[in-house]
Amino acid sequence: MRIATFNVNGVNGRLPVLLRWLAETQPDVACLQELKAPQEKFPARALRDAGYGAIWHGQKSWNGVAILARGEDPIETRRGLAGQDEDGQSRYIEAAISGLVVGCLYLPNGNPAPGPKFDYKLRWFQSLTAHAAGMLELGVPAVLAGDFNVMPTELDVYRPERWTRDALFRPEVRAAFHQLVGQGWTDALRALHPDERIYTFWDYFRNAYGRDAGLRIDHLLLSPALKPALAAAGVNRDVRGWEKASDHAPTWIDLRRP
Repeated sequence: MRIATFNVNGVNGRLPVLLRWLAETQPDVACLQELKAPQEKFPARALRDAGYGAIWHGQKSWNGVAILARGEDPIETRRGLAGQDEDGQSRYIEAAISGLVVGCLYLPNGNPAPGPKFDYKLRWFQSLTAHAAGMLELGVPAVLAGDFNVMPTELDVYRPERWTRDALFRPEVRAAFHQLVGQGWTDALRALHPDERIYTFWDYFRNAYGRDAGLRIDHLLLSPALKPALAAAGVNRDVRGWEKASDHAPTWIDLRRP
């Protein structure tokens, strides 16, 4: 079973890229971020024609998350996080699919830091951590997938000395990520590639993709019940080089079915 996460950076403007990637790789589950589309503008028909059922949490011009399932309709279990629903930002959606619970998230960027946006990022992280703890208490097989906007270690960022003051790499954010993982979650990509420099994002500027000046900010976290099922993990790096591509590349895991 393949589960992927992909910050599409505009689901309608980059729909040809999304459909091509789905056709070529056929993930069983795909978590999308940065839809940048209101609820009524999500391309559900095009995705259904491609073989995917979907649930989504849209927002005009910004944010937005969705979960796709190949050959079935995801069963929505949650929309938004406790304590964050009032801010109007569409950043979390959750579904039951094939015996798993899949949470799709788009964590705030937080820049400039320090400042109100950074404080909001930390509050959102706290809400996610509290919800994740509740998921573990239930004991269900679960995946948290999405754009976390954090590089957990120096191995996850080119030239780490240049990012020390950035909201994606500040000590407070890295500590929040490690606190979340410390509940018992497994960072799937790093678990299988502990010493490899792997990126999931390359800026549009300064030929970042060509120079491989990237960041690893898209993650898939597995609950303890799924850790033994982890068979493979990687990044569809070539997708970042396609015409009119997102600045993120899809990140994926393969799980052995019970």
